[in-house]
Amino acid sequence: MAPKRIQFTSDGFEKIKEEYAQLSGSKREKAIDRLQKARAMGDLSENSEYTAAKEDLSFIEGRIRELEEIIKNAEVVAKTPGETSVEIGSQIVVNMNGKQETYYLVGEFEANPMEKKLSQTSPIGKALFGKKKGDTVEVQVPAGTMKYTIVEIKES
Repeated sequence: MAPKRIQFTSDGFEKIKEEYAQLSGSKREKAIDRLQKARAMGDLSENSEYTAAKEDLSFIEGRIRELEEIIKNAEVVAKTPGETSVEIGSQIVVNMNGKQETYYLVGEFEANPMEKKLSQTSPIGKALFGKKKGDTVEVQVPAGTMKYTIVEIKES
């Protein structure tokens, strides 16, 4: 069975590649250097700096492996120019209870509710995906049922 493709906007994929470059380059080198200096301090059984440096390097190595897997399975989804329905990469202006909000539909690894970036797998993202300007969707959220009417769809 082929691994599941992980969808990204082009911006989101660039951020993943930047993180990978930083971790596999300078951050890994600094962590290795820190570990070597801590090891040189002597007795490793009571050396908290050595333990912390070892854990730090282990975290970095784990994240590098995770990012390699993500990059290997990444699929950059380009917003189709002139597309009139909501898709990954869309900037969506919605009317929600008389108030306008702008959301961005992104891949699940890019989601960040604080930046109004919604994953296509989230309840709101699923409801909006494929819809057109003027469509209204109802979404069950922890606060109850919310109604979203699509006012505008832009390329982000």
